Amino acid sequence: MNSARLSRWGKFCKNKRAFVSLWIFLVIFAMSLVSEFIANDKPFLVIFEKKIFVPIFHNYSELDFGGELDFDADYRDPYIADLINENGRIFWPPIHFSYKTINYVLPSPAPSPPTPVNILGTDDRGRDVAARLLYGFRISVLFGLTLTIFSSLIGIILGALQGYYGGIFDILFQRFMEVWSGMPTLFLLIILSSIIEPTFWWLLGITLLFGWMSLVGVVRAEFLRARNFEYVLAARAMGMKNSRIMFVHILPNAMTSALSYLPFILGGSITTLTSLDFLGFGLPSGSPSLGELLAQGKANLHAPWLGISSFVVLALTLSLLVFIGEGVRDAFDPRRNQL
Repeated sequence: MNSARLSRWGKFCKNKRAFVSLWIFLVIFAMSLVSEFIANDKPFLVIFEKKIFVPIFHNYSELDFGGELDFDADYRDPYIADLINENGRIFWPPIHFSYKTINYVLPSPAPSPPTPVNILGTDDRGRDVAARLLYGFRISVLFGLTLTIFSSLIGIILGALQGYYGGIFDILFQRFMEVWSGMPTLFLLIILSSIIEPTFWWLLGITLLFGWMSLVGVVRAEFLRARNFEYVLAARAMGMKNSRIMFVHILPNAMTSALSYLPFILGGSITTLTSLDFLGFGLPSGSPSLGELLAQGKANLHAPWLGISSFVVLALTLSLLVFIGEGVRDAFDPRRNQL
């Protein structure tokens, strides 16, 4: 089994486009996971009078830095910055704005074009576009990964049950899936989002109701094919439990086909969230979102940096996932030549 895994990994690595895409995606995703250290309106480290402060994780008062008011320190205030620099040093992230920070000192009315301060410009509320793209990418990928994991688990379990037992259960469940898959998913999500204020987990739960069917057909076909194999019949004759036969002996073979679909499911999950945000029925107002930036670009055609930047990030993300999915599919394809 280890040799088979090494062989598949070797075939994936030989696909240079897929291999490079995987590393690019992992690097960008890793950067988004530490967004607070890359884009933040608070310094990640302050050294003052030989004491170490970490404003990213803890709020400090102006009094801690020699100020006069017992309020949270505003490190962007020149008064506080001068107090700290007199007896210490401030270490800022590369981007001095968080996703919700408003820049009140703009060279032109918002949305403001790119400047050395706001490298990708600002949106219509004066918030830094680069920071919102970084945080929005993280939310989109985490939403997509979570939805992919849960929907795949449900789809694999239901597909396994359907294919293994077959008969009347298989027929009835197929009819149910035909009806359920024919429902207008996006319209139902829009209707439900207009009734209840959406949150990350609420959107995830509603999307999961309609997104679990992707792997059912693939896993069902593998179980229908394998349930009459000799080793399965021998396991039944020995009195082995059905659950053990299904998930220990048959499922590993079925996962070969299912794994190749995961990158495409992830891309579809990200697109679903982006579509809802673009239409205004996604995450709560103010949340960093690729779809919300696309909507701003549509509403502000005189500010092309909004639509172009969000489109480039979304297109790059989906392209990388498609290339990775193609590499995984080819690596698991038994018709490909062995290394």
